[in-house]
Amino acid sequence: MKHFVSRLALASAMTVSGFAAQAANTDITVALQLEPPHLDPTSAAAGAIDSVLYSNVFEGLTRFMGDGSVVAGLAESWEISADGRDYTFKLRSGVMFHDGTTMDAEDVKFSLDRARGEDSTNAQKALFAGIKSVTAVDAHTVKVSLDAPNGNFLFNMAWGDAVIVAPESIEGIKQTPIGTGAFKFSNWVQGDKIELVRNDSYWGAAPALETATFKFISDPTAAFAAVMAEDVDVFSGFPAPENLPQFEADPRFQVLVGSSEGETILSTNNKMPPFDNPKVREAMSHAIDRQAIVDGAMFGYGTPIGTHFAPHNPAYVDLKSGSAYDPELAKSMLAEAGFPDGFETTLYLPPPSYARRGGEIIAAQLAQVGIKAQITNVEWAQWLETVFRGKDFGLTIVSHTEPMDIGIYANPEYYFQYDNPAFQQLMTTLNATTDPIKRTALLGDAQRMISGDYVNGYLFQLAALSVAKAGVQGLWTNAPTQATDLTGVSWAD
Repeated sequence: MKHFVSRLALASAMTVSGFAAQAANTDITVALQLEPPHLDPTSAAAGAIDSVLYSNVFEGLTRFMGDGSVVAGLAESWEISADGRDYTFKLRSGVMFHDGTTMDAEDVKFSLDRARGEDSTNAQKALFAGIKSVTAVDAHTVKVSLDAPNGNFLFNMAWGDAVIVAPESIEGIKQTPIGTGAFKFSNWVQGDKIELVRNDSYWGAAPALETATFKFISDPTAAFAAVMAEDVDVFSGFPAPENLPQFEADPRFQVLVGSSEGETILSTNNKMPPFDNPKVREAMSHAIDRQAIVDGAMFGYGTPIGTHFAPHNPAYVDLKSGSAYDPELAKSMLAEAGFPDGFETTLYLPPPSYARRGGEIIAAQLAQVGIKAQITNVEWAQWLETVFRGKDFGLTIVSHTEPMDIGIYANPEYYFQYDNPAFQQLMTTLNATTDPIKRTALLGDAQRMISGDYVNGYLFQLAALSVAKAGVQGLWTNAPTQATDLTGVSWAD
């Protein structure tokens, strides 16, 4: 009898264990360094929002795939008029928001009109500036008319800033995001985690995962400890690159090293003296040793750049030589600009390792030519308030992870406040151009213009670094936009 009981207990234990293993195979815990300031991707510049919600919770008319391609999203197809000014989108039928309301043409009209409205707080409002009108033709048809042809329009509609939201749920979107995606928002413990659950009413292919938890771990040492202890299944954007060889040598883990759209720059307030003087900005660019920053802050992961453009893009122009490291030249240029003894300024550093570690290195390099940068470490919400919205800064370091976003330099109200009518006209011409060869030439001109104006200190292209348990499959290796797309992620059998 004892033997029978022990066997029964053993079988019971195995059954429980089996259920636990099965549950683990449908759950995932993903760690990120940055916590979103709120959960509305259409009203903030924080890429951390998209890192959690893009594709998972919110969807747009089109969407990015892991290889950077743009494919159909909530629009299953579209027709473009012969003059390139009218886009008629056919929406998918049977799509519902997470609160059970139907997604239709009126929601698309609401979303695009809200994004381009006068009182819009959309961080990428320029994406929608060329829209003349949005018409709900019927429940599943939307016509978007543009002022002029825009070769980037379908690409722009894939941004996280262009996701479709509903008027019924917009009031509470910052705390309770309601989208159409494969996962529904479940819970947010601020300072700790965001939880998602599978949307069983999803219009598309059901994800393999039933639940997903995003944990926020800002400290690189704590990040290493959490992954090594297997407290998390994935760390997307792993902030301690010096530890990657240790994970590569451990069969429990896989290390994903890819490219990103993240131009990491020493952002410069072009309207604040002395940075309103191009000669000062040029001098500063020669005081920066990019490779030393990549090696010291990122342990070799990252590609030095000389303009605001991704090196993996076919239209990239290598312009690093125009701001080659030459501290003696920097000193002479500063003297020529009226600052023989240098000057003092502020350097605001948000939490990512590239900023905090890179900022220490850059401050030391600038000090060698007489520029004394007073470092202030700020949390992400404070950076958004002080630097991005308040424009109250001299210098800051940030990685612009939006895809092919050189167009931000055409907005004089953007936080670094570069105002060049010639560049603005160049972007207008680019948007109206559809011929690939002509677009490549225009993009080259744009890169040369901002590099030659030394708008910002162009540092390096951020590598996409992630660590995951060996059994996780379907993660993006590259980061064509800031996202942790879990819709195709599963555990190996």
